[in-house]
Amino acid sequence: MLLFELFISTNMPSAAKTTTSAKGGSAAGGQKKEEPASRIRVKIRAYDNRIIDQATKTIVETAERHDAKVVGPVPLPTEKVKFTVNRSTFVHKDAREQFEMRVHKRVIDIINASPKCIDALMSLSLPAGVDVEIKM
Repeated sequence: MLLFELFISTNMPSAAKTTTSAKGGSAAGGQKKEEPASRIRVKIRAYDNRIIDQATKTIVETAERHDAKVVGPVPLPTEKVKFTVNRSTFVHKDAREQFEMRVHKRVIDIINASPKCIDALMSLSLPAGVDVEIKM
């Protein structure tokens, strides 16, 4: 009998769909669908780590004040860009200088934010030199 069921499920597309949904392979069936929670992802970038920590603290306090759940801030890897230049213009190739530019990054997820919370986040005044990207 098992061989016959296997033969039916492999040869008939409708039977194969029912067997995969019975095993939990697809979302169709008696499962409850949860409403997706509204999530706001805030990406913050800055050259100075003290300024970015100040900005993340302000954003987290604002979100928590409006009863939203906050996940983070999650520190992302620091992006380092190095530039090597000659010290002189024409001769002395061995004399070089290296400069480095660091970009610090953080990610904050805000879950179940109310419209008042979104308005408060949009109207925040953050320190200069902080780049904030908000995705809904």
